[in-house]
Order: sequence, then C-alpha cells, then structure tokens
Amino acid sequence: MDTFKTPQPQERLAGYIKRIRDALKMTQSDVAARSGIHLHSLGKIERGITTRLNTKTRRGLAVALGIPEEYLEAVSKGETVETTTHVSFCPQCWQPGTPTEPQWSDVRASFCFICGTALSSRCAKCGYFITSFKYVFCPICGSAYKSTK
Repeated sequence: MDTFKTPQPQERLAGYIKRIRDALKMTQSDVAARSGIHLHSLGKIERGITTRLNTKTRRGLAVALGIPEEYLEAVSKGETVETTTHVSFCPQCWQPGTPTEPQWSDVRASFCFICGTALSSRCAKCGYFITSFKYVFCPICGSAYKSTK
C-alpha cells in the first residue's frame, strides 16, 4: 500500500479525498465515473458539505482511489488509521504452523474464500493485532491464535 494514501492525523474527509485524487492526477469526473457516484455528489464531498459516506459510496471511492474502505471510514469519523501491518487468517481453515492463504491478506478480504467464515486479524482474547505467524501465541496475553478444541 502506498504510504501517501494513508490519512494524515486530523485530516478531514474532504481534504483526504482531494489530496489522493490530486496525487493520482485524476479529475473529479474520473473519480465519479470509476466510483459509480454522481459528479455533483463528489463535489459536495470535496467541499466538505457531505461528511458521512454510505456503503455504496465508500466502496466506490475506495475502488476508484485504490485505498482501503477502512481509511475512508476512519477519516469520516475523525479517527486515526491503524498503520501497523497485520496478517489475517481464517479461524476455521488455518492450521497453526502452516502459512496462511495469500487471499486472506488482501485488504478487501473480509471473509474466507474457502468456507465463508469472517477473517480474524486480532487476538481473540486481548484484541492485539497479529503481525506474524512465526509464533502461534499472542505476545501480549499468551493465548493461542487458534483454539485446538
């Protein structure tokens, strides 16, 4: 992921979208067409009139600008973006000690492509982001990433 696409602290939705659009050298018309929203709606977002995005608009803008939806959601709410690199896994399909499926690491993936279970990227006990599967236990609380029931 390009680091310029990460929202800056205290950046508002309007400024963030305009900054990314300008960096990609895209016009408002380009972004509107690629995202499937009206040009007028994009203009309202960039002028700060619209500050909340519905799911369809958020998904469309994420695809058009090549950014994760989570960035748009965070900047809309005025939250900071978690920049720690973390890994995702399927709690049903993944076997400890084996590599994870590459598709689980896609930022757009929310569910396992094999069984449909929601992917996990945090320790189930303490919520700490999993950054590596070198070990199968959380470095914070010591819980196994996957229970062996």
